[in-house]
Amino acid sequence: MEANDREILHVKDLHVQATSDEGFSTLVQDINFGIKKGKILGLVGESGSGKTVTSMSILQLHDKKNIDIRGSITLKGRELNGLENKEMRKIRGKDIAYIMQNPMNAFTPVFTIGHQFIETIKSHTSLNKKQAKELAIGMMESVNLPEPQKLLKSYSFQLSGGMLQRVMIAIAACLQPSVIIADEPTTALDLHSQLLVLRLLDKIRTEYGTSILLISHDLGVISEMADDVIVMQHGRIIETANVLELFETPQHEYTKKLLRTRPTLYSQRQPYTYML
Repeated sequence: MEANDREILHVKDLHVQATSDEGFSTLVQDINFGIKKGKILGLVGESGSGKTVTSMSILQLHDKKNIDIRGSITLKGRELNGLENKEMRKIRGKDIAYIMQNPMNAFTPVFTIGHQFIETIKSHTSLNKKQAKELAIGMMESVNLPEPQKLLKSYSFQLSGGMLQRVMIAIAACLQPSVIIADEPTTALDLHSQLLVLRLLDKIRTEYGTSILLISHDLGVISEMADDVIVMQHGRIIETANVLELFETPQHEYTKKLLRTRPTLYSQRQPYTYML
């Protein structure tokens, strides 16, 4: 219990099933982990291992008609599993933020970046439009986005993937959430943009004490960022370790296989060149 008391996010005995005309299909089972304040927990595994199912369960984004979520998911001691959508909408964005793999999917193309950024702030605070705009500009400046006033008037399809990802990070960080779930945040980016995005996430963790669940199939990314690592395969956790222990003395054969095929970012690891 003492350890759990210090954990901002705690998942216990998570079991997720999908229902269909053919019956039940287990997506993840026996998932247990916690994240302490200001720490980064890496969640790794190949596609289909259950990483995104786990994150969607935490965010309560599954269709409850077809997906059954059992177990406990607590954020700062508050149970999330089973909360009504209205209550979860108050929590998402404010207390727990989500950075998705494809930033283009996070924005509605018919509204400007500024409209969506400002409305997100207003929906979770008592700030007026002018104050929300000032906060948005300040956050965009903090992630080194050029000409934030101009960017606020732009549409998502006018920005590169790297810039959109940085806007999404700015939105995620602006309300100083307790937890950020970053699901494959660098997958669609070139190495230059990957390193910048990772540095920004680390900056948020350092400045605000935000805990981060960093989901990736890329052990290079995990090696750069995580304090601890969970390895998933076929919907189960097969290994949990401190990041240094995992890379130096992996225990499971599947983890050893992942390490043997780790991508370029790890093998070309080098100091960041950006000053934020």
